[in-house]
Amino acid sequence: MRRIPPTLRSVLVFALAQGPWCATAHAQELTLPHMFGSHMVLQQDCAVPIFGRARPGAGVEVIASWHGGARAMGRADAAGRFRVDVTTPKAGGPYTLIVSSGNAALRYDDVLVGEVWLCSGQSNMEWEMRQVDGGEEAIASAARPTLRFFQVANRTAAGPLDDVDGEWRASSPETSPRFSAVAQFFGRELQDALGVPVGLIQSDWGGTPAEAWTRAEALAPFEAFAPRLARLAAEAQDQDGARRRREAADAAWRRAVELSDRGTIAPGRPLAWSAVGFDDSAWETIAVPAPWSSGPLRDFDGVAWYRRRVEIPATWAGRDLVLELGTIDDDDVTWFDGVRVGDTQGWNRARRYRVPGRLVRGGATTIAVRAHDTAGEGGILGDAARLRVQLADDADGAQAVGLAGDWRIARGVDQKSLPPRPALDAVGPGDPSALWNGMIAPLAPYAIRGAIWYQGESNVGRHEQYRELFPAMIADWRRSFGRGEFPFLFVQIAPFAYGGDVGEAAWLRDAQRRTLGVLANTGMAVTMDIGDPRDIHPRNKRDVGRRLALWALAKTYGKDLVHSGPLFREARPEGRVLRVQFAHAAGLRTRDGQAPKGFEIAGLDGVWHQATARIEGETLLLECAELAEPVWVRYAFGAADQPNLENGAGLPAASFISQP
Repeated sequence: MRRIPPTLRSVLVFALAQGPWCATAHAQELTLPHMFGSHMVLQQDCAVPIFGRARPGAGVEVIASWHGGARAMGRADAAGRFRVDVTTPKAGGPYTLIVSSGNAALRYDDVLVGEVWLCSGQSNMEWEMRQVDGGEEAIASAARPTLRFFQVANRTAAGPLDDVDGEWRASSPETSPRFSAVAQFFGRELQDALGVPVGLIQSDWGGTPAEAWTRAEALAPFEAFAPRLARLAAEAQDQDGARRRREAADAAWRRAVELSDRGTIAPGRPLAWSAVGFDDSAWETIAVPAPWSSGPLRDFDGVAWYRRRVEIPATWAGRDLVLELGTIDDDDVTWFDGVRVGDTQGWNRARRYRVPGRLVRGGATTIAVRAHDTAGEGGILGDAARLRVQLADDADGAQAVGLAGDWRIARGVDQKSLPPRPALDAVGPGDPSALWNGMIAPLAPYAIRGAIWYQGESNVGRHEQYRELFPAMIADWRRSFGRGEFPFLFVQIAPFAYGGDVGEAAWLRDAQRRTLGVLANTGMAVTMDIGDPRDIHPRNKRDVGRRLALWALAKTYGKDLVHSGPLFREARPEGRVLRVQFAHAAGLRTRDGQAPKGFEIAGLDGVWHQATARIEGETLLLECAELAEPVWVRYAFGAADQPNLENGAGLPAASFISQP
């Protein structure tokens, strides 16, 4: 890393064409959000905002290596914020981008230009490739250097933040397992059809409602959210002070956990479990990587200790090393030959610790890890190939010592014996605007082509509110990113037997469907045929991604293909028969060759009757012997219904009700 003095800034264009180098800046001089980094994907053929902070009033210059060195200039405002728009070419790369201001410059290498999509929602978007049907095969074929991922770390906030944690990574068998399966299948379909680089930004959080993803200003018309929004506004007035108080409380809690743990030195404990000379021969054995549930720690939450002895080459003595442990659920502290070399909080953060050369002796070496899982699954869960020790200057890891395999493991302290952990965030992930502030606002106005969305389960039971809330959220995202009415493609929630459901889930599905008629440039992937009534997380994510991609390819990229299953258009009484017309109904049929099922009709009294249905061209004729004058129709209106109507392309009909 090196600074670039003003006298050298004139040669930046020349430097773009030269070998690798990077420049850094004092934080006060120039900072950009983590969204900007080497390996990033920028949206093609448009004005891309490059934004961040510099000294108030300072000039900012952006130089890109496309077109022989494209330049753009701007200036930071009185608060130090700047935005410089740079025109990108058609898809291609890799390119280099340099941003400079005053004595500081930042360089980003291996930048691609292509199609960028934001992927958000709750757990069905969050589900990883390693968790789904066909995931193993997809991971094995994940080597796609021009498909890039950026995974936004989960974070709530009382007010809008400026940045998120994360980094751009190329798709590979190492990066694919822990990234959204829906997003990956969507991105692969786009890349195969378009032949361009694709960037996927994953920003999601399981079990969260739509209002958490919506800006406070857009929630103002919803009285139900007013009390909580007022409290968040008060919290936002002193976010730094509140954060410091919470961090101090958390540090005190961590110390209490250490003192409660059997592996920590305390009176009566002569040797810590991290010490080189500690005897772990009586401990149990566990394969790493693996969750605790697969070994001797089933149904355990709390602190567990890992130990392993490895042989470090004698030629490495005195040289800096890098210790990689992948992801650990939830927190860890790690020792190298009895010396603490790092700690990390967060189940989704890769562990990569620098080991200074003064600690490296060569020969038998003890690695100890203190893992703390507060709830759910625990364990060292990274990719086996990435669990290793290597020389710090060995970029390829060609001489790495692997750490996958059998480790010793022992229980430290059970979670039930520990005091409750203080909340790191006074703002919860279900609070209105909390995830907008922490995980969407910092991304804007990064240039995206569009967004895909899989959410709604957490709003079941509030469908009337969702009919207004969901369109309000979409419209607000569009305003915030400043990309016009960008494509917003979403998934109609799948069939699932919600406990005690008396129609709420179907009403929520219908609220989603009605969004298509409220906002332009929206699309809906239907999952009525691929859900699992017993599992709110159906494992077929490949078809979900493909169906979202069909909408994008047809409506955004102009491909001539069938992109939607039948969508309700109109119900017209014809005596005792109700004729139902659909859009996207060419080749209307049933999946199993049987009569259409799942239809009910009602008269003006609103009493529903099961209907018999027959297909006539691209319409359905519905009737019931007990109903002389049918008016309304509904389809798949049980929470877990799995009906059989589809079009000639095999795309299923959406759940709906014709009543206003």
